[in-house]
Amino acid sequence: MIELSRGKSRLTILPETGGAVGVWQRDGKDIFLPVPNEALAAQKGEAVGAYPLIPYSNRIANGRFSFDGQDYDLAPNMGDHPHTIHGNAWEQEWTVAHQGASHAVLTLDHVPQDNDRQWPFAYRAVLSYLLTDDVLDVHMVVENRDTVEQPVGFGFHPFLAAEGPATLSFDAEKVWLTSPDGLPVEAVPCEGEWSFHTPKDAHARFIDNCFAGFEGTVGLNRPDAGVMVTVEADPIFTHLVVFTSPDGPFVAVEPVTNMTDAINRADIPGRGLHILKPKTRIGGRMRFRVRGV
Repeated sequence: MIELSRGKSRLTILPETGGAVGVWQRDGKDIFLPVPNEALAAQKGEAVGAYPLIPYSNRIANGRFSFDGQDYDLAPNMGDHPHTIHGNAWEQEWTVAHQGASHAVLTLDHVPQDNDRQWPFAYRAVLSYLLTDDVLDVHMVVENRDTVEQPVGFGFHPFLAAEGPATLSFDAEKVWLTSPDGLPVEAVPCEGEWSFHTPKDAHARFIDNCFAGFEGTVGLNRPDAGVMVTVEADPIFTHLVVFTSPDGPFVAVEPVTNMTDAINRADIPGRGLHILKPKTRIGGRMRFRVRGV
């Protein structure tokens, strides 16, 4: 475990657990809430506050896809769930490339073995955490280390602490309605119950959906806790996954490049999947800012 601190902020990082954030607290208050998920076996029951999604976000239907004339079948990685989820970077031990008092850089080199069912292409990921008194900067880069092109998407999965009254606000163009197992079925405009332009009760109903045309800023206001968290994401993060439930202690707001199952949705414009040539890279930054209310 690595611990960073700056001013009133304290952050722990778990290189051995997928490069995840363990805890982020400011002035003794949780900003990221550590959450265990027994279905994610590679986390070994470890409660994490946030983790990287590389080389794709969310689900690939039944773990199967075709690319450049080749069929691939990925191993399940979320309990008995039929779809593979969130890539494989969260399942790996990362290497600490740099560590300072308030800054850490982690790297991951994925070199697939024969018939590798985690991810069939070689890549290097770099994950940078920079902490100030009231800001956490997260910078992610993915480089194609293979000899052929590969499809890439990426993002970040924070659990924003939200126990008690909380409101959520952001702008997006569309939301993907889903099947019971979480796959996209239909995109509808962000209107009415799906519009968060005006802040809405973060716990009013169950949401587990991907929003497209995300404009890059999210606000979570916790008036009783005296905390407002703002998320600012680079334009490459054109999608936002939101997971929340009534009376839940957190809200997951995940800036990501790609829609759910993007690798199987070639007919969807702006699906957010990037095709990297060998020795090329792609990256993006997001900033989590805390202030009192």
